[in-house]
Amino acid sequence: MSKTTNKPRLTELTEPVATRTSPAIIPRPEHTISRKHISRAALKVLYQLHEAGHQAFLVGGAVRDLLLGGRPKDFDVATDAEPETIRALFRSSRIIGRRFRLVHVRFGREIIEVATFRADARDTQEGTTESDDKGRLLRDNAYGAIDDDVWRRDFTVNALYYNIADFSVWDYVGGVADIQKSRLSLIGDPETRLREDPVRTLRAVRFSAKLGFEPDEPLRKAMAEHRGLLKDVPAARLFDEFLKLFQAGFASKSYRALREHAVFRVLFPDASKGLAATDGDKFEHFIQMALDNTDKRVADNRPVTPMFLIAVFLWWPIKARARALQEDDGMTPTQALGQATFECLARQQSIIAIPRRFTVPLREMLTLQPRFQRTRGGRSMGFLEHRRFRAAYDFMLLRTEIGEVDEEIAKFWTDVQEQDRSAREQSFGMRHDTTRTKAPRKRRRRRRRKPSGDGGSAD
Repeated sequence: MSKTTNKPRLTELTEPVATRTSPAIIPRPEHTISRKHISRAALKVLYQLHEAGHQAFLVGGAVRDLLLGGRPKDFDVATDAEPETIRALFRSSRIIGRRFRLVHVRFGREIIEVATFRADARDTQEGTTESDDKGRLLRDNAYGAIDDDVWRRDFTVNALYYNIADFSVWDYVGGVADIQKSRLSLIGDPETRLREDPVRTLRAVRFSAKLGFEPDEPLRKAMAEHRGLLKDVPAARLFDEFLKLFQAGFASKSYRALREHAVFRVLFPDASKGLAATDGDKFEHFIQMALDNTDKRVADNRPVTPMFLIAVFLWWPIKARARALQEDDGMTPTQALGQATFECLARQQSIIAIPRRFTVPLREMLTLQPRFQRTRGGRSMGFLEHRRFRAAYDFMLLRTEIGEVDEEIAKFWTDVQEQDRSAREQSFGMRHDTTRTKAPRKRRRRRRRKPSGDGGSAD
C-alpha cells in the first residue's frame, strides 16, 4: 500500500459499537473508495457472485487501504455462497485450506481469495470447530451470515465491507472511527482473541509498523500477557509471518515494534542475548543497517531474500560460538563458522522453520567470510566466481561498517570486481607476461609391441 497523510473523508459515526446490531452503512457519496482502484479480477468475482444472486463484499485490508488512499496488493472477497457453489461458478478456481475452507479464483498470475461468511460453530448445528487446551482454534468451518462473520474477524480496521450491490461501506465494529484515530483494536475480548490465535500478536505488530497505528491499551496488555503463546504456533506459519514483517518494505519499523512489545526475544532468543551483551550497541547498529538496506531494496523493486536478514540476526551468537570452537576445539575459522552456524540455525529452526533453500546458502555465505582476508594467489582470485560471492561480499561490507573487517580489505574486493583479467591478476599477485606463450606439450608416442605367435602379448 502506498503511503498517504490524508485521512478518509467519512461520515462521523456516533452510535456506540456495543449497541450496534446492524451495520452503519456509509453510502457511496460519503466515502472515497473508487472502483478504478480495485483490481479488475476482484471486480469480476464480485459482479459474478452478485449476478448469481449472492451477497458479495470486498473485505479486510483492501477496504482499509482504499479508505486510507492507498493501493492494495491483495483483494479478498466475502460472500454467503458456500465453497462448492463458488467453485462451480468459476472454472479457474480451487478449494483450499483445512482450518478455514477458502476458494482461490485465478486470473492469470492474480489470485482472488473468496471466503464464505463464517459463524461460531459452537452456536450452530452445522460445521465443525476444534480447539487445543489453550483455546487456540485448530479447525473452524461453520458458515453463517455477514452479521455473524464480522465478529469472527480480528481487528476493527480489517472488519469493513464494501458492498458491490450499491458501492456502500458497512461498518459493524467502529473500524472507520479507528482508522480516523490511527488506532488498532481487537474485536471482542483481546485476551480470548490472542489465545484463539497467538499470531494476532504479530499481526498487531505488523499493522502498527505498516500503518503507523497504535495498539489501544487493552490490546497492549493482552500482547504483553500472551506473547509467549507464539512458542506454540507451528514453526512453518511463523516463517510466513517473518516474511510479511521483513520483506514488505517496512522491516525497520517492524523490528522496532517487535522490540517495543518484547516479541523479538520470543522469535529470536539468541539474537536478543546478543543485543543484551556488552557490545550490544554495535550489534544493534549492524541489524539496523541491514534492515534499512532491505527496505531500500524493496522500495527500488530489487530482490530481497530472507536468508540475509536471518544471517544478520544470528551473526552475534554464531560469531561467539565460533570463537569458542576455535579456542576449545582448535577448529579453523571456516570450520568453526560452519559448525556454529549449524548449531544456531538448529535452535532457531525450532521456533521459525526456515526452508532448506535458505539455510544452505546462509551457511555458505557465512563460512566464506574468512576468505576475504586472503588477497593473493589464484585461489583467492577464483573466489570471485563463487556462486555465493555476491551475498558474502554484501555481508562483509556490513561487517566493515562496524569495524569487523579492515576498510582496505573491503576496498580491495570492491575494486577487483571492476578490473579486467590482466589487472585482476596483478592485484592478486599473479605473474602476467603477455610476451611469453606456453609451448604445446608433445604427445608421447607409444611403442608398438610385436605380437607373439599364439596371439598373446610378447614376453
